[in-house]
Amino acid sequence: MAAGMRLPVPSSILLLLYFTIASGFASATSNEIHRGFSAAHDPSSYSQFQPLLADPTGVFALGFLRTELSNLNLAVLHVSSSSALWRASVSRRVRWDASVSLSFNGCLVLSDDETGVLWSTAPVDSGDWVVLLNSSNIQVQKQLAESVVVLWQSFDFPSDTLVQGQNFSSVSDLSSRDRRFSMKLGESYFALYMDLPGGAPPIMYWKHSVLEAKAQIVPGGGAIYARVGEGFLGMYQTETAPVDVLPFNTFNRRITGLRRLTLESDGNLRAYYWNGSIWNEDLRAIADHCEIPTSCGAYGLCNSADGGCLREEGECPPAVAGDFCATGSNVFGVLRRQGVDLANDELTPHRKVASLEQCEDSCERNCSCWGAIYHNVSGYCYRLDYPITLVAANERKVGYFKVRVSGSGRRTVKKAMLAVGGVLFAGAVAVAGYSVCKRRRGRRPVAYTDLNSASSQLIELSSTSNNGEQESQFG
Repeated sequence: MAAGMRLPVPSSILLLLYFTIASGFASATSNEIHRGFSAAHDPSSYSQFQPLLADPTGVFALGFLRTELSNLNLAVLHVSSSSALWRASVSRRVRWDASVSLSFNGCLVLSDDETGVLWSTAPVDSGDWVVLLNSSNIQVQKQLAESVVVLWQSFDFPSDTLVQGQNFSSVSDLSSRDRRFSMKLGESYFALYMDLPGGAPPIMYWKHSVLEAKAQIVPGGGAIYARVGEGFLGMYQTETAPVDVLPFNTFNRRITGLRRLTLESDGNLRAYYWNGSIWNEDLRAIADHCEIPTSCGAYGLCNSADGGCLREEGECPPAVAGDFCATGSNVFGVLRRQGVDLANDELTPHRKVASLEQCEDSCERNCSCWGAIYHNVSGYCYRLDYPITLVAANERKVGYFKVRVSGSGRRTVKKAMLAVGGVLFAGAVAVAGYSVCKRRRGRRPVAYTDLNSASSQLIELSSTSNNGEQESQFG
């Protein structure tokens, strides 16, 4: 049964937000923005949202939205729930107390006095007016003879959410609010990715391929696009029939109401429908918490039995970025551990090798590799391009991990390796049937174990001899 999602906001704040939005709508009588328009944000206002444009029904509004307590953005809000369905992709974070304004002279421009343009609809600069449709779509329109032409629309530039009737194509991405995750459309699938810092290629961690049950993809017949329907996400090549249907919980139940599909900041893709008072969850794409690569942090260990995070006492190792290719960064600690696995090994680069040693060597000599997991039955070697969350598994799989340190010297290296080793050791305890710590549930952690013991298989510092050289060990 679909679960209801209520906003975690105290009722007093909700009442204040409701009245401030309502009072703003009372003064916002126009449903169009014309050339010469300019509106400044009022930083002294207690309102979380300052509406500038409403759709004809009053369900949606475009305006200045306070985000993350002290930041500001331009957003389209679903008024009844105070949920942002679209946000402008601003060039930098903007503080709530900044001198920000929105103007229109053929092109919508969000700017501040300090740095200038933060976001705009450029290169479109010949629009006559701006409207917000009852679908939540912003459009810059132009009058040509007796017809109206759409020059720009927000539906072509989604942020973290798709609404019902909005087409999603391969030329646009869906990005989580913190921009750590994205959804992209391929030729015959759509997938979720973890976006890495430093320009590194994103990591695919979930994939849905088309089934072509009702229609076949015709080569050269046009690009694939996706669209949220009544209780499903359809993928199409033409409007005749979908090439794939991903059903929601309410599929074929004739439940009406506004629907949205959102890539959340935890990396999961969820669908909701509005029943008039709350958003009801209608789809959770990833049912297993362990399949999200950051669910338990860098080198964290996840228990697939209940989705809990296993760890030792103390802090978990921080998230890291980059690789070992830069000068001076090719010194690292190495840790081996049995009983660990990847949640999505079918999406991880892999190849068959002759031995565990060959698997480890291929990673050690590749400065972009962070680790490798070897299956001693199948002989497959899986390469890790980032220190992601691992899953507790049986003893048939062996992990090899590089550990970066922030300081220099063996003491710092050993401290970092002990932290990672403690997390991975908890997985061995879990596989053996002992109690574990669930970080998110606050249970008591398991006892600390000496990682200098033979069972820990901790080895000394390693240094790759091919500093800065990347080897293509995997296809």
